[in-house]
Amino acid sequence: MELTGTLLPPILPNAIPENSKWLSGQGAGCWFSIETKTLSNTYRIVRYTPQGVVDCDRMFKMVDNGSVFKIEQPYVFVHVSHCNKCKIKQNTKLFIFNYHINVDSL
Repeated sequence: MELTGTLLPPILPNAIPENSKWLSGQGAGCWFSIETKTLSNTYRIVRYTPQGVVDCDRMFKMVDNGSVFKIEQPYVFVHVSHCNKCKIKQNTKLFIFNYHINVDSL
């Protein structure tokens, strides 16, 4: 059974930002990239297929959980993350990001 692209990350395609994180999946995994925006608790999250094709590119608002997400420190995307809600674990904290607006709408 070939696990690359499902449990194991494939080679990061050139089209995907270097700091992207792999989230393994049952059928196929995907890459996620995140960057901060100027609005408070607003982040741009892009989801890519294993081959580097953009699945979705959206602005997300982080749900306030009383903790501070530090994008420069290690973190991982966790299940269930998709184009409407993403979850990130950093240390022992879980951060939830909800879809806010499409990047194309800005």
